[in-house]
Amino acid sequence: LTISIVGMAVATTCMGLLPGYASIGVAAPILLVLCRILQGLALGGEYGGAAIYVAEHAPSDRRGLYTSFIQSGVVGGFLLSLIVVLGAGLVISDAEFEAWGWRIPFLFSLVLLGISLWIRLKLKESPVFKAMKEAGQVARNPLRESFDSWPKIRMVLVALFGVAAGLTVVWYTAQFQALYFLQNSLRLEDDAARLVIGVGALFSLGWFILFGWLSDRLGRRRIILTGYVLTIALMFPIFHWMGNAANPDLAAAMERFPVVVRGSDCSYDPFAKQQATACGRILDALSRKGVAYRTAKLTEGSAPVVTIGGTIVDVDDPAALDTALTAAGYRLDKITPSFGAGLRIALGIIAIGCLSGMTYGPAAALLVEMFPARVRYTSMSVPYHIGTGYFGGFLPFISQYMVARSGDPFAGLWYTVGVAAMALVVTLLWLPETAGKELE
Repeated sequence: LTISIVGMAVATTCMGLLPGYASIGVAAPILLVLCRILQGLALGGEYGGAAIYVAEHAPSDRRGLYTSFIQSGVVGGFLLSLIVVLGAGLVISDAEFEAWGWRIPFLFSLVLLGISLWIRLKLKESPVFKAMKEAGQVARNPLRESFDSWPKIRMVLVALFGVAAGLTVVWYTAQFQALYFLQNSLRLEDDAARLVIGVGALFSLGWFILFGWLSDRLGRRRIILTGYVLTIALMFPIFHWMGNAANPDLAAAMERFPVVVRGSDCSYDPFAKQQATACGRILDALSRKGVAYRTAKLTEGSAPVVTIGGTIVDVDDPAALDTALTAAGYRLDKITPSFGAGLRIALGIIAIGCLSGMTYGPAAALLVEMFPARVRYTSMSVPYHIGTGYFGGFLPFISQYMVARSGDPFAGLWYTVGVAAMALVVTLLWLPETAGKELE
């Protein structure tokens, strides 16, 4: 745990000190990626160790409550990042922030390193590890032992697809995807969107502790299953609620003046910096503006045609497209919501935070209880970080691709719902109940 926090702080500080491309050329992005890799390695050793350390100190009937503070700490870190970014924006201008002020949040990690090291150097090993070490039972190769039989592999797969993948997409949707949705699809002013997300996240902190505590009494499996079911049922209604509150003019315009894109080749390449076809570029532009559309096929070789409420628009001129959308009532400029609208959006974030609390709050205790002490650190870290890294890491990319292909600003939520449905099935069929289990 000490090594992981030092690695994270060193990598983050180095990112704040890196020269730009203009100074050192291609070495700048290479060094940036190396810093990100070091951050990932540090995080890989952090969550599993923290969860195990707390769980092995906690009473068996309060393990869910104690470890739930780790999950609330994840949200706390997200809130701290918002506070630092917003705070830096208050004391320096936008131009200064773009030029050098963006480095301040990265360099602030040195302060956190000092606090963390002071705390961690006062900690002692957990009683479970001390007993295992005294008995000479420490695993020589925990990675190999974690996968040396089918029952162990099966449990790792259940942890990956039933726990880590599900909790990750719900949490990423509650925080990062919701922020992107407000800033881009709903055209909220950036600081206003961050503030609303921050308020919603602040009031959501208690959900993790509440459901961690309830999992000690009602069972971890039952709480997580309920969270998956409610996620599948409520994710779309909650986002539509926020959409109607944040930018009602945009929602009304989509209803009265639907956008139709007709073209012979409206293919969309999510890897391309610029789409290869004229129709693809139109779809990319509309999806980034948060404008819903549907597509129709034209004969081969025909130039793309865009209609707004049945009126043809000159697609060769991007300004003409924006003008036509604005005339139809589409609010494309950044807006600041009223207090009442901001409150409704925050309530939506709090509701998604509740779903995240149900699926994430009991997770640390559950993952610790699923694996034996000899391989616990490795066995729970592998599925947790593969789940967060791949199912969560690809969420923005896949969501944006689904939005561009479908023309529906809400279509990206199908990824979250789909992964939650998969996790629900795996949890229902194969995840054991572990609440109250005594750790050896």
